[in-house]
Amino acid sequence: QVQLVESGGGLAQAGGSLRLSCAASGIIFSTYAMAWFRQASGKEREFVAGIRWSGGSSSYADSVNGRFTIARDNDKNTVLLQMNSLKPGDTGIYYCAAKQYGSSRGLPTSYSKWGQGTQVTVSS
Repeated sequence: QVQLVESGGGLAQAGGSLRLSCAASGIIFSTYAMAWFRQASGKEREFVAGIRWSGGSSSYADSVNGRFTIARDNDKNTVLLQMNSLKPGDTGIYYCAAKQYGSSRGLPTSYSKWGQGTQVTVSS
């Protein structure tokens, strides 16, 4: 059974930091590209950051580039999202997603596995 379980969300003040973690099970993790998406209330789900299955390449949305960092640990079947200099606009539910042998970026429909999401709220 495939599971992606996110953790690390919560409340932060503007300018603060949070670190999200996604633990994967039931897949050969090293063969999957991993990504983080987010969805704000009333808005469509959007790409935040992604890392290629081989780990050699990562991509970021323009809105988070320079503030967020994605990393993977294939020994622990985990992908992390370090979020610094948080802004109220970063508020939303953050989802972990996976696609086998994928690139570091893609539309939500290209990802076959999804977690349940974790809430991130940034106050001004």
